[in-house]
Amino acid sequence: MIEKHYRSLAKAFSWRVTGTLDTILISFIITGRIKLAISIGFIELFTKICLYYLHERLWNKIEFGRVKPEEYSI
Repeated sequence: MIEKHYRSLAKAFSWRVTGTLDTILISFIITGRIKLAISIGFIELFTKICLYYLHERLWNKIEFGRVKPEEYSI
């Protein structure tokens, strides 16, 4: 099965929202400055969405670990 581009985009966005909240929390714990933590979070949000999307599309082209479903006929 091949994933459509919009599925890869939806997965990228949902994962990055989770990751960005984590980054903001960690940045806040380290810096103690919420404005700086949010700035760091938003920058990494966009860069990592792009990287994840490209990563997904690349893996879609690799056959490693994939098996085709058997076709049954009656």
